[in-house]
Amino acid sequence: MTTRDLIEAYYAAFNAGDTGAMLALVTDDVAHDVNQGERRVGKEKFRDFNAHMTRCYRETLTDMVIMTEGNRAAAEFTVNGAYLVTDQGLPEANGQSYRLPAGAFLGVRDGAICRVTTYYNLTDWMAQVTGGSQ
Repeated sequence: MTTRDLIEAYYAAFNAGDTGAMLALVTDDVAHDVNQGERRVGKEKFRDFNAHMTRCYRETLTDMVIMTEGNRAAAEFTVNGAYLVTDQGLPEANGQSYRLPAGAFLGVRDGAICRVTTYYNLTDWMAQVTGGSQ
């Protein structure tokens, strides 16, 4: 599987809500850098993060552009989401919808994703879910 095929499969699994398929595509020591958060290392922490996200948010990614070079990839996309359950430290959830430009950098080792670093504008997200303006 090429790096592009791997990244496409990962994001197809994301859009399908298939966290099991996502887990099958990452290394046991995957490094996951969450926007505005700490690095999480390991498949178990990645699994836990995905379970939390599935509980609090429903998201699909559109406008996907994937760029690859050797064992690295970058993806740019639009996050189309709904905020379902209040996430700790964030505004109260009541099903608010949001639409955000976002991007990710990924590393590949031995045919699996070994790093996922995601970025989006948290201020924009906050404004959308609270009804404020950015």
